[in-house]
Amino acid sequence: METIYTWYGHATHGLHVGQYKLLIDPYFTGNPVASATADEVDADFILITHGHYDHIGDTEAIAKRTGALCISNAEISNWLRKKGLKTYPQNIGGGYDYPFGYLKLTKAIHSSGLPDGSAGGNPVGFLLTTPDDKKIYFAGDTGLFGDMSLIGDERLDLAVIPIGGKYTMGPDDALKAVKLLRPKKVVPTHYSTWDVITQDPQAWKKQVEAETETKVVVLKPGESLSL
Repeated sequence: METIYTWYGHATHGLHVGQYKLLIDPYFTGNPVASATADEVDADFILITHGHYDHIGDTEAIAKRTGALCISNAEISNWLRKKGLKTYPQNIGGGYDYPFGYLKLTKAIHSSGLPDGSAGGNPVGFLLTTPDDKKIYFAGDTGLFGDMSLIGDERLDLAVIPIGGKYTMGPDDALKAVKLLRPKKVVPTHYSTWDVITQDPQAWKKQVEAETETKVVVLKPGESLSL
């Protein structure tokens, strides 16, 4: 089974697991670095880490067009259900078997207000085990936390983590995160969308690969990585 990860820019991700198409935090409209538009992408499932506008983004429009099932925490799931979307709620520490694999919600150190001011519950990350046992971790927007070492015990094939700073981990803490997570490969995201989170991913790659055994894959928006 082929699994293909795509970075669409900022913190918007795509994942093809066999025949299933996943979008994570689909923020296309208004995203200055987006490599696609909301009407160009397809999805069977939409995963949402938290409620901020640059993550929940185009969820409603894409889900109504595609019929995708939206997966998030209970509060966001309920909020989307009231908009007429199909949802499936989970919560931190809980896992569920979907056709694309076993999805477990992890904690993330962040906030999660929804665009209309509603409470968005706790922010989360996603730990996916595909049907052929690939392990993929989407950290979401988060600061560094020590329990990343427990996620690393899963023997990750890929970790997708923020490096932008200001709102999430910056490069120094993201390096510490890699040391805790110990993935085979890591993709840096959530950087250089706006000036306040400008970072040099190549400099970060050099440092990570000098201090760990992890391979850093720096993608441009729209580029993909096959696992």
